[in-house]
Amino acid sequence: MSKVKEYLKFIIFLVILVAGLFATMNQVDKMKGGIAIVASVVYLVMGFVLLIKGADYFVDGASGIASKFGIPQIIIGLTIVAFGTSAPEAAVSISSGFKGAAGLAVGNVLGSNVMNVLLILGLAATITNLKVGVNTIWIEIPFVIIITGVLLVMGIINGENPGINKACGLILWGFFIIFFIYLIISAKNGKDALENDEESEHKVSIPVALLAIYVIAGMVAIVAGSNVTVDSASFIASKLGVTDRIIGLTVVAFGTSLPELVTSCIAAKKGNADIAIGNIVGSNIFNILFVLGTTALVMPLKGEAFFVAPGIAFAKAFIFDGIAAIYAAVLLLLCCFKKKQLGKIAGIVMLVSYAIYFLFTIGIIKL
Repeated sequence: MSKVKEYLKFIIFLVILVAGLFATMNQVDKMKGGIAIVASVVYLVMGFVLLIKGADYFVDGASGIASKFGIPQIIIGLTIVAFGTSAPEAAVSISSGFKGAAGLAVGNVLGSNVMNVLLILGLAATITNLKVGVNTIWIEIPFVIIITGVLLVMGIINGENPGINKACGLILWGFFIIFFIYLIISAKNGKDALENDEESEHKVSIPVALLAIYVIAGMVAIVAGSNVTVDSASFIASKLGVTDRIIGLTVVAFGTSLPELVTSCIAAKKGNADIAIGNIVGSNIFNILFVLGTTALVMPLKGEAFFVAPGIAFAKAFIFDGIAAIYAAVLLLLCCFKKKQLGKIAGIVMLVSYAIYFLFTIGIIKL
């Protein structure tokens, strides 16, 4: 019962936080000088909190309700939980697309994918050796390389106009359906532990009314958090004279990757290395196929025909980031292919690679 009270208190806190953000966010544009920047940074942090905790509560509520209605845990894990892990990236990218900040949409996904492998797995590998499953080596990591290559080719061919348009979105969703079928087959074969039984029992013990509040509050927090994050990031970028791409690849990518960072490092410390690897690889696949695919499909038509309507602008600078994302996945594959694990040396190589990429991104190192 004490846990229920804690959850309820935090939901009330989220609702109050959302109300406060809606009431104050529009005042940033009226501020001047350093106060505006400080206020935007505060709002950006609040946006991250809403995104991350909103996704957590949405997953807890939705999966709890599903369990009460007897829906199998395999279906819950492959749908609700999977959506929840990609919700921050999806919300930010979709919001960015509608607000014309394409640099944030593409930068958030590519930046998160590079960061997930080189920084997060690099850190986790320095904590302990990370064992890598056979399916991850032979199927999932190569699949990440393939779909990142497909995205890069789409971006090179289409450029900023039409960009990643609805036709591209359908292709990405086609790959997503293939991957989803693979997940179902793997789960039925008992290769994926999708949810802990103890956690499942705890969710079922929570009243339906409270679970419904989790879902509603979670969705409100995700939507509000995405709007606040995009508005704050764009405002900071304009004031500092940097592009949406830089902000998306660094600050926003880091904020939306925080769940993966925390989950992977904790899993590594507890010796659950397979969770760390699977969490990252799965997240990268969802980011490209579900997040960018969905963003491209929901972009407004503005009077154009479906297949010729402009999509998410893919600036030339993103070619470098796409190559970096492919490099990260290939490096991961090479590091774990022989011994089927990531060791400390591989972790250090990944961290150094990310440091170099970061310096290139912010312009300290130039080609």
